[in-house]
Amino acid sequence: MAQKLDYRQDLAEDAALQRRRYRELQRQSRVFDARVRTIGVDTEALDAQIKDRKIQEATQRAYDDTIAAEMKQNDKILCILDERQKRDSQILNKAVNEFRQTYQQPETRREFDLSDPQALKKDTPARLADSDPRCTISGLQKFMGEDLNSENRWKFQKEQTREWLLQQQKDWENALADKKYADDLHDQHRMELDQKAVNLQRIDEETRRAICITTTEFNKALAADIASRRQLEKQQEDEDNIAEISNLLRGDLLSENPQQAASSFGNGRVIPNRWKGMNQDQLKEIRDVQLQQVLEKLRLEEEERQRNAEWDRKRIQEARAEVLFERHQQRQNRELRRTLDNLNAQLSQEQKTR
Repeated sequence: MAQKLDYRQDLAEDAALQRRRYRELQRQSRVFDARVRTIGVDTEALDAQIKDRKIQEATQRAYDDTIAAEMKQNDKILCILDERQKRDSQILNKAVNEFRQTYQQPETRREFDLSDPQALKKDTPARLADSDPRCTISGLQKFMGEDLNSENRWKFQKEQTREWLLQQQKDWENALADKKYADDLHDQHRMELDQKAVNLQRIDEETRRAICITTTEFNKALAADIASRRQLEKQQEDEDNIAEISNLLRGDLLSENPQQAASSFGNGRVIPNRWKGMNQDQLKEIRDVQLQQVLEKLRLEEEERQRNAEWDRKRIQEARAEVLFERHQQRQNRELRRTLDNLNAQLSQEQKTR
């Protein structure tokens, strides 16, 4: 079926290719033929192309519809065949299973005794009782805790363990209930303490508010008292300042009375903190004394200059005398050396002659 569909698809593609080639050859003949070719738009050719295109689309649409119908038909056939195959397979498997259950039971096999799943149940137990003579020491059929009454003992132990667990669970629930009761009492006590703390805090805030109000009123009264006291003090200070200024203006200090500086220890002495300076006579006397001191200093400087000039002249004369003496001494040394050289030359000549 699939090969048939592929073959039909190939034929359709070949036919479409042949049609496209034929249309291309017709177009080339119209374009390259000078007798048929026209300048501008060939409306007849365009209409022919549009008509061919519509025919081609209709043909292709019909072909696609045919292919789709065939595919739907083939799908239905395949589904029917698949259902039939499944049904046949189920019938065959059912027949095989019925034949096996009827004629091939496991008990009818020759080696069934080797693979019998109930063989251990059918076999004689290794121990019939705790006092079975077959249970020897070397048989390893009886161990501590593996007696035949072990199931009842295990049931009793499980029941005892369950009772213990129930008792522990009950104790645990009682402990939880006691803890919950203690926690509730603790929470209640804590809530009471919190309520007391809130009440104490409210009372404390009210007390502080009252103290603040009282302190504010006291501060206002104190500020008013301090302001009035400062006003009085400022008024008294202003009066004192006016009196002091009046006294100073009328006193001997600002009027510069020279008599106020006279000291009681002598006529030539004054009080420093009251002395306002010297008069013109005293200043003239001081200037005369200063002039005499200047003249005396100039006289002393002139005498010192003359003395220094005399000493410089004497020092120059002594230096000149020393220079002359050194030159004379040098001439004498040169003469003496020349005489010694001549004497040594004569002695040397005489020695050579000898």
